Amino acid sequence: MTSLTAAPDGSVSARRRRTRYLLGCGTVAGILFPALSFGQAFTRPGFDLRRHALSSLTLGDLGWLQFIAFVGTGLLAVAFAVGLRRALRPGRAATLGPLLVGVYGVAMVGGGVFVPDPALGWPPGAPAGLPEHASTGSILHTVCGAAAFLSLIAAGLLLARRFAGQGRQGWAVYSAASGVVAFVLTALPWSEESASIRFAVGAVIISAWLVALSWRAREEVS
Repeated sequence: MTSLTAAPDGSVSARRRRTRYLLGCGTVAGILFPALSFGQAFTRPGFDLRRHALSSLTLGDLGWLQFIAFVGTGLLAVAFAVGLRRALRPGRAATLGPLLVGVYGVAMVGGGVFVPDPALGWPPGAPAGLPEHASTGSILHTVCGAAAFLSLIAAGLLLARRFAGQGRQGWAVYSAASGVVAFVLTALPWSEESASIRFAVGAVIISAWLVALSWRAREEVS
């Protein structure tokens, strides 16, 4: 990463402050979703993380909390993408990297707007099995979830190349490993019985990487 290009009349200082603020949104985005999600997963009666996906917390009386988790995270990630674009220019991945983070943010907003169908006994009173036909909202929720995971995984792999080119091998390995592990957990054909746990772990991995990237970018905008 590089520092911001100097601007006339000392305005670079104000621009740097705004950029650091935008980059800080990445830290909040990476913390907000797992914090709200796991806070509910272990406290809402009837929810079982071994059977129910974190995204299904959008259902039920307290579903608005998970709506905030999705939409808040998404909006913060879009703001972070704007700051990241400023911080990465010029250089490899300066456009596509932030764009992928922005796609993640938009997809997270969509994941909050569109909700999955009640199933597997959640929320309480829901059918014990899976619905015979998925609703349009549930399908769109799944599409948004896939887009969110894949876009941030791709961003991690892309930025790993940038770090490697800069000689920052530790960051290159961390970014690549985060992307690969998250992909293995969420995209490969594992047993459906472990899906909710695998996706929860994948969400923690990509969220942690988002926080780490945010901190690194802020430190380098001097």
